[in-house]
Amino acid sequence: MTDAAPMSLAEVRSLADAIRAEVAKAVVGQADTVDGLLVALMAQGHVLLEGPPGTAKTFLAQCFAATLGLHFGRIQFTPDLMPGDILGSNLFNFQTSQFTLTRGPIFCDLLLADEINRTPPKTQAALLEGMQERRVTLDGEVHHLAPHFMVVATQNPIESQGVYPLPEAQLDRFLFKLLVTYPSAAEEARIVTRFGERAGPARVADFGIARVADAATLDAAAQAVKGVTLAESIVDYVVRLVRATRESADLASGASPRAAVLLANAARARAALDGRDYVVPDDVKALATQVLRHRLLLSPAAEIEGKQVEALVAELVERTEAPR
Repeated sequence: MTDAAPMSLAEVRSLADAIRAEVAKAVVGQADTVDGLLVALMAQGHVLLEGPPGTAKTFLAQCFAATLGLHFGRIQFTPDLMPGDILGSNLFNFQTSQFTLTRGPIFCDLLLADEINRTPPKTQAALLEGMQERRVTLDGEVHHLAPHFMVVATQNPIESQGVYPLPEAQLDRFLFKLLVTYPSAAEEARIVTRFGERAGPARVADFGIARVADAATLDAAAQAVKGVTLAESIVDYVVRLVRATRESADLASGASPRAAVLLANAARARAALDGRDYVVPDDVKALATQVLRHRLLLSPAAEIEGKQVEALVAELVERTEAPR
């Protein structure tokens, strides 16, 4: 990242509104999901979109990427995909008698990992280093990724057939897990009207989505987010909330310290998007479920009782005293 001069918070908010408006040219509804993507973009985190087939997860990610003047890459995850198909490999050039790096699709700014749970964990793990450290290691040599590297992954629910649940280490690297649900009846009618008469599949280029941000703009926005005040009382609140997940009898596995860091960063980004230069407890409360739902494992007893992770997170938020 460059030492860009920070935007004003009014400019950050204006940028977010512009992105929302451009995405809305093609995507009907999904306002909460777009807001989640915006917070993740400002917090420089990764997003996992989960929902049933046909709910525009891939199309939404493509439209979001179209608003950003960044290098976009896509990987269609399949059962036979190999780590080298993601990272690339060193190939021997017989003309020069040297090995030359052929870069894989991970070398981009925004990577769409489409149906990430269609490939085995061995291949999913190829993203681990890149998502955490924004670099990859090939044959012992380190190659740095773009400073704005962001993964937007899609997956079908894990109870569907022909999928591989993501390992815990993979899940923990995603800032958010956002659930993409079916549209309302009114939204579905608009979808049918907008897309029903089209010949062939809908393409992002058909909707005239304009690029409203570039690398320099995102640098300035990130600097503005870093300037948002995170009071000690809010830090204490985040820590107590995350630690409460490890103490719950209904959870076999709680959230990691990484979750606390990411939740605090996301709260800063949400405050900036709201035009505030300080974080309030409501920022933390609003994002807790998205940050924690994919990091928590129910205990066997809780599973037998039919409890849900989202409901448990809501209980923990309710029980954890927020600063006044």
